[in-house]
Amino acid sequence: MRLKLLLAVMLLVTVAQAKEPKHFQSGKLLRMQSVKCGTDEKNGKSLTGEMIGTDSAHMKTRELLCQEYMLETDSLVYTIRPKDEKHPALLPVGEKAQFRLDKDKMVLRVEDLDDKEREYIVVSMVPKDSPDSMSSNASVPRPSK
Repeated sequence: MRLKLLLAVMLLVTVAQAKEPKHFQSGKLLRMQSVKCGTDEKNGKSLTGEMIGTDSAHMKTRELLCQEYMLETDSLVYTIRPKDEKHPALLPVGEKAQFRLDKDKMVLRVEDLDDKEREYIVVSMVPKDSPDSMSSNASVPRPSK
């Protein structure tokens, strides 16, 4: 009886551990640029001004910039932004990166950096040899084949 129970438990553990491995694609980080991604507004009203009701409110507006990377694979050029906008990691441009698409996000890791997996939002995907990708990569030298 115990032997059958032990075999059943071993079978369940084996099935639970037999997940498909995560397959990564590879690409090269071509460039990083800062793009506008919103505004930050601060109200200059003080607590006293709020209580008394003075109308000397002063709004400070500042544009927010986000990092945007271009990742080139064999067939596509991805434009991606970090999902964590508060603490984005600065990726090394010109280095190889591994990535996989997971539901609605891209999970990217750079071995030379720290081999951590980070989440990115895919802004656009363009075929590598299309006119759109060539115009966006005009300043990036193309490797000769």
